Amino acid sequence: MPFRTAVSGLNAAQSDLKVISNNVANSNTTGFKASRAEFADVFPASQFGGNSLAIGGGVRLSNVRQQYTQGTVSFTNNNMDLAINGNGFFRVNNGGEIVYSRAGAFGVDDQGYIVNATGMRLTGFGANGGEVSGVVEDLQISAADNPPQATSDIDFLSNLDAGELAKTPANPPLVLGPAMLDQNGNPFVPARFEPPDPDSYNHTASFQVFDSLGVAHSTTMYFRKVAENDWEVQMSLDNQAFSVPAEGTNIQFDNNGNIIAPAGPPLGVLTHAGIPVGTGAADMDFTIDLAQTTQFGSPFGVNALTQDGFTTGRLSGVEVDDEGKLIGRYTNGALQVLGQVALANFSNQEGLRPISDTVWAESPDSGPALLGAPGTASLGVIQSGALEDSNVELTAELVKLIVAQRNFQANAQVIRTADDVTQTIVNLR
Repeated sequence: MPFRTAVSGLNAAQSDLKVISNNVANSNTTGFKASRAEFADVFPASQFGGNSLAIGGGVRLSNVRQQYTQGTVSFTNNNMDLAINGNGFFRVNNGGEIVYSRAGAFGVDDQGYIVNATGMRLTGFGANGGEVSGVVEDLQISAADNPPQATSDIDFLSNLDAGELAKTPANPPLVLGPAMLDQNGNPFVPARFEPPDPDSYNHTASFQVFDSLGVAHSTTMYFRKVAENDWEVQMSLDNQAFSVPAEGTNIQFDNNGNIIAPAGPPLGVLTHAGIPVGTGAADMDFTIDLAQTTQFGSPFGVNALTQDGFTTGRLSGVEVDDEGKLIGRYTNGALQVLGQVALANFSNQEGLRPISDTVWAESPDSGPALLGAPGTASLGVIQSGALEDSNVELTAELVKLIVAQRNFQANAQVIRTADDVTQTIVNLR
């Protein structure tokens, strides 16, 4: 009687329903990958092979295969929400056990570690001094202040008015005035002076520079036209005595208004060295690049001025680029790489062992994890402020649900029919 065959059919249909119900239940689970039930028929066989007249003995569940197709990427308002666009898995530390996930809903815990909702720590490549290292570790965002950087290069782009009259000996010399005293009547250390007489120069430009401790200092450049196409340039920091550049104090232009001296190399660069600041910081050394400065017949103006120093800064935010680099943004305007997300891939991802919380564990069938930076080898890229949705196609699952229900009902009907036949035999006289 076909009772056993029908029962195997009921069990198979029930397994199919379980797989489908799990897919439907996780249709909104971030990073979830749908599964499908695979079945195989059962035939009696001996060491001499099967019988051509043998009748199958039913069906069995041969495999539950996960489908690792890409889910839809949905955008969020959280920078720490990460989606993988392409191949790869996040590598997370689950209390010492390394597991892998496509669910990228991360946040920061009280120790600065990047964690998911269950406390698993995201791992990646650490960074030292803003440079990514090859060491894999739990990614942690440090709340330490960003260290200051002393000014070393200044780019100055301006136009000096060619129509200005040159200063003559009748004008006051371009020098600082009598020594200044602080509010207690004591001399400043280093010494400070009164600014030059306004009739001693044609133009000034002021800006800030930073010493090695991040303290800002006011810097003023004075431009005095001494002859046609010839200008004297002096620089004072916090009204200290003029710092004379190593290449001299004059800049010169050709008859087209382009700078030709100091000739350098590099052209138009003034170097200042050993300037005391009196804050306990190191003496300042920096260059001022005037190569783009011109002398045309238009009013004086500073068109661009940049310098590479900055004061200390507090962490104000973290961004993640498509290479998975964690970039800290600080209140001083500095950006620093804090680490890089590592992605893992496998030679046989279907061999991964699924466990709870939308993560997978490595197994002998999957092969070892192949780690790399996002966007390298066969790994996908990172999308910050986004999450990968479940790849479950709900409409298709509902159709499969109807088919599984019909299969269950049909196998149940086989049992009923077999029971009727058995009853008929029992009732024979």
